[in-house]
Amino acid sequence: MNDLLAMFASVFLAEFGDKTQLATVLFASERKMSPVMVFLACGGALLLSTAIATFLGTVASRYLSGVPFKLIAGIGFMLIGAWTLFQYYRGA
Repeated sequence: MNDLLAMFASVFLAEFGDKTQLATVLFASERKMSPVMVFLACGGALLLSTAIATFLGTVASRYLSGVPFKLIAGIGFMLIGAWTLFQYYRGA
C-alpha cells in the first residue's frame, strides 16, 4: 500500500501545475464544451499516455534489467534542478 501511495503522490506532484494541466484549464475556460466533456477528453488522454508509459516501462525492464533507471532518473532530476538554480542566480 505504501508503494501505491508513493506512486500516487509522486505522479500527482509531478503533474500538478504542469503545462498539461494549464492546457486543461484553457480548454475548460473557453466554454465550447461542457466541463464533463473536457474532463473526459483530458482524462482519457492522460490515461492513454500513462498506459503507454507503463507498457514501455514493463518492456524495458525485461530487456534492460541491468540498467539503473532510478539512478539515471535521479541524476537527471538533480541536473535539471542545478540548471534551474544556475539560471535563477545568473538572472536569466
